[in-house]
Amino acid sequence: MTRILIADDEPRIAAFLAKGLTAAGYTTTQVSDGVKALDYATSGEFDLLILDIGMPRMDGLTVLKNLRDMHSTIPVIILTAADSLESTVTALDGGADDYMTKPFRFEELLSRIKLRLRGAQAVSAAPTFVCGDLSLDVNLRTAEIGGRVIDLSAREFVMARTFMENAGKVLSREQLLSRVWGYHFEGSSNVVDVYVRYLRHKLGQDRIQTIRGVGYRLVSLTGPSPAAPGDAAEDAAGDAAGAADDAEGHAV
Repeated sequence: MTRILIADDEPRIAAFLAKGLTAAGYTTTQVSDGVKALDYATSGEFDLLILDIGMPRMDGLTVLKNLRDMHSTIPVIILTAADSLESTVTALDGGADDYMTKPFRFEELLSRIKLRLRGAQAVSAAPTFVCGDLSLDVNLRTAEIGGRVIDLSAREFVMARTFMENAGKVLSREQLLSRVWGYHFEGSSNVVDVYVRYLRHKLGQDRIQTIRGVGYRLVSLTGPSPAAPGDAAEDAAGDAAGAADDAEGHAV
């Protein structure tokens, strides 16, 4: 079933949208601030985002910028009271698929939703990234090593894709934070180390190298290396950071 994320801090409008879209056969989820909107939209669980501009914690245009910087292809329809030409141009240039102003006709919004969903389904296949025997299928959101499927969470997949797109290049913790969690992530940078460790356990300990004092680099391997036993203290600290990340509402 098609899932639509509604990001609007006006409860009356959000409830109206949810009721109408549910009646039209869609499954909806509502969030009321920009940080949650970005987090949910990058989870891989939604087919389309209806996004307001004026929201607390992070405005809609910043959410949109972060989504496109993170290579998210989720269709985004801006639904806002901001009706200036400048706002419209900024949103469309920033990667929005459509722009509607409030008040609006629900029938028109529903028609635009159907059009954007058809367009998303018709988009040519996204690339499959390959590095050694590791491959990522962006459309199917699957990872394989030598034909063996590796189960990755949504956040792990985004991080793996970031490494694959920059295979052989050193990425700093700050670069990984901005590309995987967004520029306005409010947690600790230690979360990067936690997820690198998660990926190493799943993809092979030697596949992601630590460049001391700089960051991390993905290297090409011809076969998976077994995960090395972690230091108990390090693992405990990492698990605590991962739990803190989850508690902040960042989907994994």
